[in-house]
Amino acid sequence: MPTILGQNQYGKAENRVVRITRDGDTHHIKDLNVSVALSGDMDDVHYSGSNANVLPTDTTKNTVFAFAKEHGIESAEQFGIHLARHFVTSQEPIKVARIRIQEYSWERIATSDNSSRFIGSDEVNHSFARKGQELRTTQITYDGEKWEIISGLKDLTVMNSTNSEFWGYVKDRYTTLKEAYDRILCTDVAAAWRYNWTSDDDRMPNWEKSYEQAKKHILQAFAETYSLSLQQTLYQMGSRVINSRSEIDEIRFSLPNNHHFLVDLEPFGLKNDNEVYFAADRPYGLIEATVLRDGVEPQIPVDMTNL
Repeated sequence: MPTILGQNQYGKAENRVVRITRDGDTHHIKDLNVSVALSGDMDDVHYSGSNANVLPTDTTKNTVFAFAKEHGIESAEQFGIHLARHFVTSQEPIKVARIRIQEYSWERIATSDNSSRFIGSDEVNHSFARKGQELRTTQITYDGEKWEIISGLKDLTVMNSTNSEFWGYVKDRYTTLKEAYDRILCTDVAAAWRYNWTSDDDRMPNWEKSYEQAKKHILQAFAETYSLSLQQTLYQMGSRVINSRSEIDEIRFSLPNNHHFLVDLEPFGLKNDNEVYFAADRPYGLIEATVLRDGVEPQIPVDMTNL
């Protein structure tokens, strides 16, 4: 049967680049995992093996490291924009560049020789420990005219030890779950949000501030919502981000419900007054949804929270 070539791209995945910026005796770290995917006039390399339009993936790797030196890394988004623009504008066969970046955060280590020194202090200027919170993510796509920036985070584990209920749900012959009027609500937040910045002619957002503020609103909404369902909490988190950040039009969440079940202590003659739980890692409920600014069409792919 005759065949034709469908959608395709190529590039170098997971280039780990660490950029140290030295501001006198104070050092700053940016630690990124950068994946480059390029697409365009690539029919010949698939049909005949001609590499005439192919920029080697090794070159894309080298470009990542060279740009870390030449441009620095102000933010994951800005770094990805530099790379995407370069590949599309410098290589005629390349029509679209997609840059995916994960960022690993570091914090300063306190030293024991001065009790006034603490993590985050400028006095401790060159020793760091990897932060054990979320992984920051971003995807930058550029076609020579328009930009699409989708940023987010994953593996941000949060818990409310109370102020959560789950009751009034559908019950059938297979339902054994008991209604809960005071339960633990715990999840690993994965979120992706789309910026409405699409053109170099528009004012570019402050990427670092926007990320920190989006994360802040997600956490505040989680903490401040008296939850009757994880879906309700998800919607409140998304609404808080959309209503507070004008540069963001859409946010998608994937929230596993990390179940905590009360342990039956009656066989031991003990009463469990919402104090001792069994933390089950699987199976788990998985709640996913997108929250949009009114009048905006959804564009975030469903798999973006798995970056």
